[in-house]
Amino acid sequence: MSLPSKISKLALSHVPGLEAYTPGMQPSGAGWVKLNTNECPYPPSPRVGEALRREIGEDGSSLRLYPDPTSGPLRAAVAALHSLAPGNVCIGNGSDDLLNLLIRCCCDGKSPAGFTLPSYSLYPVLVSIQNGAALAVEFDRSMRLPVEKIAGSQARAFFLTSPNAPTGVGFPRSEIEGVLASFRGLLILDEAYAPFANEDAIPLLGRFPNLVVLRTLSKAYALAGMRVGYALAAPEVIGWLDRVRDSYNVNRLSQAAAIAALSDADYHAGIVRRVKATRDRCYEEWTKTRGWFTYRSQSNFLFVEPKSARGKTGPAAARSVYDFLFSRKILVRLFPSHALTAPFLRVSVGTDDEMGVLNQSLDAWLKQAPDA
Repeated sequence: MSLPSKISKLALSHVPGLEAYTPGMQPSGAGWVKLNTNECPYPPSPRVGEALRREIGEDGSSLRLYPDPTSGPLRAAVAALHSLAPGNVCIGNGSDDLLNLLIRCCCDGKSPAGFTLPSYSLYPVLVSIQNGAALAVEFDRSMRLPVEKIAGSQARAFFLTSPNAPTGVGFPRSEIEGVLASFRGLLILDEAYAPFANEDAIPLLGRFPNLVVLRTLSKAYALAGMRVGYALAAPEVIGWLDRVRDSYNVNRLSQAAAIAALSDADYHAGIVRRVKATRDRCYEEWTKTRGWFTYRSQSNFLFVEPKSARGKTGPAAARSVYDFLFSRKILVRLFPSHALTAPFLRVSVGTDDEMGVLNQSLDAWLKQAPDA
């Protein structure tokens, strides 16, 4: 329903034209094989449930109190994990919260925020909310990092996802260093999937004060429902984030859950190992047995280009597979808005049983679907 004209004029002029971020489908009801939002297929550490029960207590009276406004103990735990100081850490309500805060700090109509295409589609949404200027650097199908284009850009802040979403391609630390050696703005390295990658950029923080590394506990720590992320950066940058964030941006239960998850290193390593083993097995099957082009992933998902029984690929083939899987209550993700991504499907790594169900359905599609 449209707002009355007198009310609509009270919004800032750019707000009515905004397009909200579209998250992956969260289905209701049982029976779905959910491989569309890169959640962890395994539960979090048992320590998480124990910590939540302790935090709530018998009567839940702790919930009447505000949480630690700085998430101090959690900052200390994150700092210890990465051999940094608490002053190098800011905690967010998911890493998306921190992305929003960084846009708030660095972007306006005259100071563009940069990002690659394809990449995490939330970046341009956040820039638009800020009514800021955007600067996009395009990948080609090789997915080689355009180091010189990023380094030479006029962006005040540049958002780079490594491993990339949605392709899963990871970028070597040496190439990130090559960007930082020449880039004059703030390089915000979104490492949501770094636990599954070959290497990360955290060792570069001490040498480059214009580097910010973002992490989330949604993927490898299986805490997507708790919404916890963190930023690692120079104390001056952390100070910016603390000035613009909400005073109580992370609730009591999320802080307790995150500390517990971080304390169980062996459990975390086991999850990462299992996801990577399933991912690599599916990659081998899809590329060698099926002959489907799939990017070599360093994340917890695979980006695959389906090929019909007659050897056809393209957006129509991807849509055909998506619809066929959906009819069988299997959710994957389409990215039809960009020419590079439109022929592909992004498939989150599930359990071995879930990936088995997926592969059986892909076989059925090849046999039953009309040529795409």
